[in-house]
Amino acid sequence: MGGKGGDNHSEVTDFILVGIRVRPELHSLLFLLFLVVYGMVLLWNLSMTDIIVIDPWLNTPKYFFLGNLLIIDLSYFTVIVPKAVVNILSHKKSISFEGCVTQLFLYAFFMVTEASVLAAMAYDRFIAICNPLLYTVRMSRSLYIQLVAGSYLCGWVSSILQISVTFSMSFCASRVIDHFYCDSNPIEKISCSNIFMNKTVSFSLTVLIILPTIVVIVVCYMHIVSVVLKMHSSEGRKRAFSTCSYHLGIISLL
Repeated sequence: MGGKGGDNHSEVTDFILVGIRVRPELHSLLFLLFLVVYGMVLLWNLSMTDIIVIDPWLNTPKYFFLGNLLIIDLSYFTVIVPKAVVNILSHKKSISFEGCVTQLFLYAFFMVTEASVLAAMAYDRFIAICNPLLYTVRMSRSLYIQLVAGSYLCGWVSSILQISVTFSMSFCASRVIDHFYCDSNPIEKISCSNIFMNKTVSFSLTVLIILPTIVVIVVCYMHIVSVVLKMHSSEGRKRAFSTCSYHLGIISLL
């Protein structure tokens, strides 16, 4: 339980997740909506991952990146949705301190990892469309494995830093988080500590990890669009853009 002034995070055993603010009569509908969406994501991602693993023709860098992205997306949803679904119909709506730490760690981990994998996919499409003759040389198996491993490493480092600064704060005012999952900003709002270090770390992570991934994606697609528009064949342009369609769809959603 949260204590009075001067109590620190070690004396907090749980938090209350307010959830999505809707009228009580809509809780069942919201529960069903979350459940259906999660079921669709689960079915789609597992089916697509299974196809990529089984089909030898899909043993390429493009589908290696896509397979990892599908697993990350599913994990991302699994970190947030099941607890949110349970809390919708629960009166208590609590999450343990350890559960909140774990949820924020995994949320930050998968978010940053996904952004990094999307940047790697953009680079892969850039090489495939702008330098097709050198594709097999420049996008070697060791390189695309290293790119994905580097993405997971970035996610791990950023999430460790995020939870370290977030849960080093004191929570003496409230333990009620105005959100449906544990995120750093809502948690900072219930802290009575100076959050300057938290903002500094968040800004640094954005500049060092998130911003470069955005730059890579934008620059790669600027080159891709430039090359595709110069193609004389409309069929060639359609084929080139179709290879990027799923990637562009994910980026648009994010």
